[in-house]
Amino acid sequence: MTLRKTPTPPMGWNSWDCFGTTVTEEEVLENARFMAEHLLPYGWDTIVIDADWSDPGARSHGYNERAELVIDEYGRLQPDPGRFPSAAGGAGFGPLAEKIHALGLKFGFHVMRGIPDVAVRADTPVLGTTLTASQIADQSNRCEWNPHYAGLSADGVQAYYDSCLALYAEWGIDFIKADDMLWPYQTADIEAYSRAIELAPREIALSLSPGRHMSLAHLEHLRDNATMWRVSDDIWDSWSDIEPNFARLARWAPHASTNGWPDGDMLPLGRIGVRAERGEPREARFTLAERRSIVTLWSMARSPLMIGGHLPESDPETIALFQNADVLAIGSSSHGNRELLRDRGLVIWAAEGPRGERWAAVFNTRDEAADETLDTSWLGFGSAPGSIVDVWTGAEVATEIAREQSHDIYSVAPGSSAVRLPLEPHGCVLLRA
Repeated sequence: MTLRKTPTPPMGWNSWDCFGTTVTEEEVLENARFMAEHLLPYGWDTIVIDADWSDPGARSHGYNERAELVIDEYGRLQPDPGRFPSAAGGAGFGPLAEKIHALGLKFGFHVMRGIPDVAVRADTPVLGTTLTASQIADQSNRCEWNPHYAGLSADGVQAYYDSCLALYAEWGIDFIKADDMLWPYQTADIEAYSRAIELAPREIALSLSPGRHMSLAHLEHLRDNATMWRVSDDIWDSWSDIEPNFARLARWAPHASTNGWPDGDMLPLGRIGVRAERGEPREARFTLAERRSIVTLWSMARSPLMIGGHLPESDPETIALFQNADVLAIGSSSHGNRELLRDRGLVIWAAEGPRGERWAAVFNTRDEAADETLDTSWLGFGSAPGSIVDVWTGAEVATEIAREQSHDIYSVAPGSSAVRLPLEPHGCVLLRA
């Protein structure tokens, strides 16, 4: 069919931050039902199962060495029927995909680059060829952090991925998160995976991970071969993880479009760490101001939005962030998204809308509160912006005409329109003119 290019950044839920490698079928369905009832009207429509869904011995806080992943006779992964009972008898993810589709949602899962070691040890045949798994395995190009996979040689990479995508399409897959593709950059695997999707009999979106040290030199190749791609390493619930994404997303946001979406990683918000890679069960360790800043930055950058928390047990204040249609409209309808200023802990972003809207996000990345008075022209609003609204609260923001030259860091000239913005530590104000 074709690699699915989406008209807006994908929005959904991913199991990694809450369940790591251990998520179960019922937990996936709990989150799918919650999304369909509470978030689908706001654009959230994709459910993604993350890593190691084929490992019967999956555990919290890491991967098992020499795991006996469940595979079929052609070395292709199958869901562990202990955690995914509907997969029994070789049904794969087909029955689960049907249930998720019936809720009006899309279904996706995580895969790793390469071929499972368990297939190499069994030397399974490669569907449609005379080759076997041991003949196409490249042990010199293994993943550095997941111990279950060998790389693929040039003579086997396309045939193996073609066989996998044919199976996934039978299951009804809509979204693939392909991992260990970008660091180091795996040109041959990315192209082979993209071609395999083109051969599959349904549209499938392709997300590439992880994104540590991503370079814009790969932009056109990524656009040609993926729906979205990570520009950061894994993000967890620490401001020190969030702060570097201001620079990363500023670099990539001008290139976000229907040709492909630079991805700031999952939103580590809500109930996370239930059985995850890092930490114990907890509500994400962010203040409400920090949570708003994260959603605002991702939206202003037009990054895909993938919620990491277990939705049914997440704080209602967090769920409300995902239901603010005025904020989410930025990701779905804006253009010209860019950073205007980053100086002394103050960061300003701007974007325009299809009906003449102008948005400005003012972030305080410092550990202390701030009170800034800013010329509206610094926000991209011009000298006479008319009505200005705080998008998070819906309240109108007062402007004032400066009577004399101000002498603070961001000076305002006499006669200029200005706004005064109190900012919490790591907080933001999101404005629409």
